[in-house]
Amino acid sequence: MRPPSTVDIWSRSRRHRRGFVIGLIVVMVIGGVLAVDAIRRHIEGEADLASDRTFYRIPDPLPEGEPGDIVRLEEIDSAPLGSTAWRVIYHTRDIDGSDVAASAVVVVPDTPAPGRGRAVIAWGHPTTGAATQCAPSLDVDPFQLIEGLHEFLLEGYAVVAADYPGLGVAGASSYLLGVPESNSILDAVRAAHDIDAAEIGTDVILWGHSQGGQAVLFAAERAERYAPDLTVRGVAVAAPAADLTELMSDDIVNVSGVTIASYAIPAYEAAYADQYRADELSAILTPGGAAATPQMADMCLLSQNKEIHAIADPLVGRYVTSDPATTEPWKTLLQENSAGSSPIRVPVFVGQGLADELVKPAATEDYVALLCQQDTRVGFHRYPGVNHGLAAYAALPDMLGWLSAVSAGHPPPSTCR
Repeated sequence: MRPPSTVDIWSRSRRHRRGFVIGLIVVMVIGGVLAVDAIRRHIEGEADLASDRTFYRIPDPLPEGEPGDIVRLEEIDSAPLGSTAWRVIYHTRDIDGSDVAASAVVVVPDTPAPGRGRAVIAWGHPTTGAATQCAPSLDVDPFQLIEGLHEFLLEGYAVVAADYPGLGVAGASSYLLGVPESNSILDAVRAAHDIDAAEIGTDVILWGHSQGGQAVLFAAERAERYAPDLTVRGVAVAAPAADLTELMSDDIVNVSGVTIASYAIPAYEAAYADQYRADELSAILTPGGAAATPQMADMCLLSQNKEIHAIADPLVGRYVTSDPATTEPWKTLLQENSAGSSPIRVPVFVGQGLADELVKPAATEDYVALLCQQDTRVGFHRYPGVNHGLAAYAALPDMLGWLSAVSAGHPPPSTCR
């Protein structure tokens, strides 16, 4: 083989430079398009918000409707490039079976739908707060918390993202209450099915992070009974709040636990008012904890984090008088709202960051062990160095591979032996 000449090297170098320049131009064009789209979505999102105030005000009393029936619908001008989106208010059921209204966002790609309709990714979002104004759909960019949205749209899926009852539409909070959260997710899919232009089918994949993990696991457990008209093909979770007993016991000694409890206590007081007096549930709080809880419960986690810390930090170690996980009636209520009381008969994907200090890896290990005992096909993926906030993004590549297998009807690999 002859050594390369100066001409060969120059020619090759020129080709490399040309390829580099072309690649750079492509990246710049794509980056420019995304930047322009982000600006467009922000401007149009601000315009959307101007009309949201009336959109979310529902009639009182609420007209009767079946779960999933649409109360109100509007298209979102700031939909991601290549998609169409709507805000929808729909009927769902509270913990006691009462008819309540809830809100959600529905997004579909602009590509043609298959003949059987688009399969749905039903998204359960992580904690944003427990007050009405903390709903993800009320954000200037109501799509930013839907982890994996763009990947799902590229694969042709519709994405349905419920706010949960009490967020968006005024009403009792459903924070960490498995039944109303899961009802709202399944009913949001039913509502999306009734949007003719969305062309949605009945196949559903449930996907959730943190609080949303608890919500979609409950939905997977209850779907056959509550929503037999839907076909749940699988459920995927990242750092799920699956076992509330472990979550509260692990976190009540830090600021995250104080915040979580401040959101949960008013929600549980309202949900279980027929079973327990409010003072029976609030008795676990110290005087300082009782005084601070209403303030924190009205704050949104993402937009008022600094204010929450200012109240919660001094209460660490002084918020409750005992561990809720071992103190009745909290012990019973946390167990009732923990996933795992019913077996899940569809494939489950679980992703967990090993640097997670909120949902501890040991808690997720315990939940996966429970799934294995229940003969569930579960794939468990651990991510070293990944914290709680990044768990869903870290899990996404593996989740997409799992999703491909489930959607094709192939059983994904199982961790259980």
